[in-house]
Amino acid sequence: MQNIASQPSDSPKAFKFYQVLLPVIIGLVVIGWLFLKEFDPSIIHQMDFSTSSLLYIALAIAFMLLRDFGMIWRFRMITDNDLTWKQAFHINVLSEFTSAVTPAAVGGSSLVVIFLIKEGINAGRSTTIMFVNLFLDELFFIFMCPLLFLFIPMNEIFNSSSVIVSTFVYIFWTLYVGRLIWTSILFIGIFRKPSWIKKMLLLVFSLPLIRRWKHKVDHLTDNLVHTSKDFGGRSHLFWLEAFGTTILTWTARFLVVNAIFLAFTPIGNHLVVFARQLVLWVNMVVSPTPGGSGVTEYAFKMYYSDIFSSASAILFVTLIWRLISYYLYLIFGVILIPNWVKKSFKKN
Repeated sequence: MQNIASQPSDSPKAFKFYQVLLPVIIGLVVIGWLFLKEFDPSIIHQMDFSTSSLLYIALAIAFMLLRDFGMIWRFRMITDNDLTWKQAFHINVLSEFTSAVTPAAVGGSSLVVIFLIKEGINAGRSTTIMFVNLFLDELFFIFMCPLLFLFIPMNEIFNSSSVIVSTFVYIFWTLYVGRLIWTSILFIGIFRKPSWIKKMLLLVFSLPLIRRWKHKVDHLTDNLVHTSKDFGGRSHLFWLEAFGTTILTWTARFLVVNAIFLAFTPIGNHLVVFARQLVLWVNMVVSPTPGGSGVTEYAFKMYYSDIFSSASAILFVTLIWRLISYYLYLIFGVILIPNWVKKSFKKN
């Protein structure tokens, strides 16, 4: 499987400059179009750019850093600290970067296997770690959604400020059921029947175009089953810590919006702002653009428009939010990937 992972088409070397530029262009074009259509320059003078505003923006950045720390911590913990802090940092940035330049439905999670392999984790164990990370992330959404809905009226979460927002409720519950089914499959595969994942992968690699890799996948899945049994036997304390870091990472990510809003407008109900972030994140899985660029900016602007009295203000906030939570990862990825590829792909 090492040979498969090392193929150019599966490695970060396959990312071209246009793949980095495309989501940036799409996002900026949509934001630029919205600014030309709705932005009132006089709103700049009405917005409060006091010291407290800057502190709240700094808090938003701190939440993103806390989110990254949680992800790095989880990578180290799940690998039994076989990864150094620097290696875990590289994997986190690379994962976020690949998520930013691929469609939301694809994401960067699948390439985590390659990143882990290149940092010295064997292929079978890397695949299991990917599934465990997916399971923990999906579990957060499965539990957090009904928990929040217990305390917030549904009409406050799913407002009908526009046609696109009014469809969120239907998209969300459809995707929620899908996530529930997928999480159940992951649970069975990791904790009960890891042999099912082996059979599923072998069935997929029986297809004519990829059959030549079946014998390598057979070896991979043997390691996967062995590693899955290891994870299945971990203590309750291990899983509490793993899920705790997952809660930390996603909560910190969503609180970025709360902090940015506080910089420019009073918020009546922070839980509503937080819950809408969760709904938006789930719904953007169906976005066909790289990293949800363009679609996410427009949906965010429409979804939160009822909190701001001015369309210009929400546009400004949308731009700041995407700069902090999205474009920074593109920059970090472009800086990190060349040196990481040069170093990692020289390894056997």
